[in-house]
Amino acid sequence: MSILEYTIIIAVMVVLSAYFSATETAFSSLNKTRLRAMAEGGNKKAEITLSLAENYDKLLSTILIGNNIVNIAASSIATVMFVHLYGDIGATISTAVVTVVVLIFGEITPKSIAKDSPERFAMFSTPAIRALIWILTPINFLFSMWKKLISKLFKTEDNSKMSQEELLMLVEEVEQEGSLDTDEGELIRNAIEFSEREAVDILTHRVDLEGFALGTDKTEIAELFAETQFSRLLVYNESVDDIIGFIHLKDFLTPKGVTEKKIEEIMAKPVFIQKFEKVNDILKILQQNKSHIAVVIDEYGGTLGIVTMEDILEELVGEIWDEHDEVVLDFDKVDERTYKVDCSANFEDFCDVFDLEAEAESISVGGWVMEQLGKMPENGDRFEYENLEITITETDSHRVTQIKVFQKEEEQETVEE
Repeated sequence: MSILEYTIIIAVMVVLSAYFSATETAFSSLNKTRLRAMAEGGNKKAEITLSLAENYDKLLSTILIGNNIVNIAASSIATVMFVHLYGDIGATISTAVVTVVVLIFGEITPKSIAKDSPERFAMFSTPAIRALIWILTPINFLFSMWKKLISKLFKTEDNSKMSQEELLMLVEEVEQEGSLDTDEGELIRNAIEFSEREAVDILTHRVDLEGFALGTDKTEIAELFAETQFSRLLVYNESVDDIIGFIHLKDFLTPKGVTEKKIEEIMAKPVFIQKFEKVNDILKILQQNKSHIAVVIDEYGGTLGIVTMEDILEELVGEIWDEHDEVVLDFDKVDERTYKVDCSANFEDFCDVFDLEAEAESISVGGWVMEQLGKMPENGDRFEYENLEITITETDSHRVTQIKVFQKEEEQETVEE
């Protein structure tokens, strides 16, 4: 063979090496969700490409077989050519030349191109690689059996499912890339964390409940509706630990005034749940019972609080305000280092705002404050925690309702060189 023929064959081998390298990168980098959307839109090539990507093990073994064959062939032919030209040192020259050429034109360049547009290149390479998979079916079968044997010997586990932490990390990365704005990212994060939340995390505590005892005069009930601006009020027997139902304002007030019906006739029965009930399960329970309120009971059968449909929706979309709600900020920044904090705020949110690594048995900030004090709170009580100076500014019925948090400037250690 002439030098020209050797050169042409080597060039073809390098082009094929580039094709296999680019195909491997394209299929490992492509976005299956984007490809699936194209397939559902009627793109047949995208549909075939997606089916290949779903069977990645067979695809990868085919690519590696092809890539190794062409690389070895290029190296062997180049060695013959250079030995013919330069004698004993031809093999050394061949190794150096082939390594540089394959590295630049068969690996780095094609992989860089495929990485920039993986879906497009994967669809371009699909027809040829699909045919090659069919041709190499017997060899792929042997490799498949070998993989199963290795898996059994080393007891490898296929843990391809994404954890919640990985999903949240993925959302953050997509948000940073600009594909999602802040609100969309927050909504997705809420949806991911939704199933992990429990009734105790979102309930309205019993001390904040509004209701009346069965037998209360209707005039007092009307005044309670007017005062609270709530659309629903709880009904209990002798105490809030014995809730028997709730009434809706539209059933209590008719176009002719206060209803003449007895409270028992317009009262809806509540749903009772445990405090560790998952939020998504509570939603299903409320839907099945066509109810708006679930009463959370404690281990003694008493009332711990309530969870409403609105509370559940707020876990997904954030705080929902209506025209009668008084807007209360959980963390109201007074100045650069001072905050007013509503003690009903979630303690995890408190730790996030002030960059604390702390644990508490209580869910709310108020509960954590009382844990730190170790006594009944009073206005003006103060304590320090890490770099925070915390002062109790408001209390109600032996519980903390508001605190002032001052962030001290962290002491910086001076390192003498």
